[in-house]
Amino acid sequence: MRHGYRVLARNWRCSFGELDLVLAGDGCIVFCEVKARASAEFGGPEGAVHWAKQRRLRRLAAAWLASERPAGLLEVRFDVAAVVGAKVHVIQHAF
Repeated sequence: MRHGYRVLARNWRCSFGELDLVLAGDGCIVFCEVKARASAEFGGPEGAVHWAKQRRLRRLAAAWLASERPAGLLEVRFDVAAVVGAKVHVIQHAF
């Protein structure tokens, strides 16, 4: 990818739900939730990643880590990619 990350999983599913993107780079695994809206008229898409969604994403990340057992990656990060129209804004360390 453009910033040196490689895709480990896309639309990974288990009984808890789905992870949009799992990326790796610089000793870090990034779990990225992608939220899109046609416009920001009613608030940005990042607002849809509320506490319950964050809890679900943490549970999904734990399930992915348990099943994949990646070696040599030290840090875990949760990002949100907010897509409004054709613009993408990535919020690193979103929660």
